[in-house]
Amino acid sequence: MPAKEKTAKIGVLGASGYTGAELVRLLLRHPRADIVLLTADRRAGKSMADVFAQFSPYALPTLTLIDGADWKALGLDVAFCALPHGTTQKVIKDLMARAARTKVIDLSADFRLADPAAYARWYGHDHFAPELQKSAVYGLTEIYRAKVKTARLVANPGCYTTCAELALIPLLKSKAIDPDEIVIDAKSGMTGAGRAAKEEMLFSEVSEGIHAYGVGHHRHMAELDQEFSLAAGRNVVVTFTPHLVPMNRGILSTIYVRGLKASPQDLHALLLKSYSKELFVHVLPFGATPQTRHVRGSNMTFMGVVADRISGRAIIVSALDNLTKGASGQAVQNMNVMLGFPETMGLEQVALFP
Repeated sequence: MPAKEKTAKIGVLGASGYTGAELVRLLLRHPRADIVLLTADRRAGKSMADVFAQFSPYALPTLTLIDGADWKALGLDVAFCALPHGTTQKVIKDLMARAARTKVIDLSADFRLADPAAYARWYGHDHFAPELQKSAVYGLTEIYRAKVKTARLVANPGCYTTCAELALIPLLKSKAIDPDEIVIDAKSGMTGAGRAAKEEMLFSEVSEGIHAYGVGHHRHMAELDQEFSLAAGRNVVVTFTPHLVPMNRGILSTIYVRGLKASPQDLHALLLKSYSKELFVHVLPFGATPQTRHVRGSNMTFMGVVADRISGRAIIVSALDNLTKGASGQAVQNMNVMLGFPETMGLEQVALFP
C-alpha cells in the first residue's frame, strides 16, 4: 500500500468569528489538514459546537486563549490569523519569533500595505512589526503565486479588493485601460462587517434597504491604489464606494473603465486569456454578467464584460463570496501553494444554489 501522505498541523487564531468558522468549514474537508489549535477571546473554554452548532458532529479542539499557546511545542505548520487589525501584528511577531518553522497567513489588513507610512495614515497608528511587514507577501494567489510559494508570512487580500483586483490587474498590466478613469461600485453582504454585536447591524437597521459607507475614505482604497499602481507601473488613484446589502454572503463589484485603443471585446479577450488556466476565476461569455448566487460558498470569482453605450467605455462586473474567495477560501488556497499541496485541495465546493 502507498504511504499515507503527511498532514499539516493547523492553528486558527480567532476561530469564533465568521472568517474563522469558514476556515474550519473548509479545513475539515481538507484531506491533508489537521486542526490542532483553535483560539478565541470571549469564547475561550467553549467548544466550537457551542459557538457554531454546525460543527457539532466533529471532534475539534476546545477554544483557548492565544496567551496560553506554546507556539514551539505546538509545532504548527500553518497558523491562520483571523484577528482584528493591530492585535494581529503583536501576535504574529511573537509567534514567528518563537516558532521558526510555522508559516503564517494573516486575514487582517495588518500586512497588506508595503509602506508603513501608508498603514499609519489609513489605520491611525504606527505599525507594531515593520520588520515583518517588509517580508510579507501580498496573497492574491493568481497574481503572486510564485512569491506565495516561498513566503513565510502571507497577507491575505481584502474581499472588496480581491473582487476588483482580479478583474482589473490584467487590464492595467496590458495598458488596455486608462488608469485615471476607474470607478468601482461595490456591494457586500453582512458578514463582511464581522460577527461582533453592533447596533447598526441589527436586522431592523439593515433589512429592506441598502446604504453606502466609508464614502471617500474606505481603508481598502489604499490596498487598491497600491496594487493598481504596481500593475500599471505608475501612480493610480481609484474611485471606490462600498455598499452594505441585506444578504449574508457575497460581493458584487460593478466597475467602469475606458479602453485605451481597446474595445470592450478586446478587454474581454484579455481577461479570458489571462485566466484561461486558472481554476478559481471564470470569465463569462461577452455580454453576460455574474450574480452573487453563482459563487455562494465556493472559492470562485466570476466576471463578465459588457459594452457601455458610451463609445470606448466598458462595464466589468465581478462577483465572489466574501467569506470564501474573499477571505478564508483564498487563505486555504495560499496554504496549499505554500505547502506544495494541489491548489484546489479542500476547495472543490460548487456554489450553493438556490
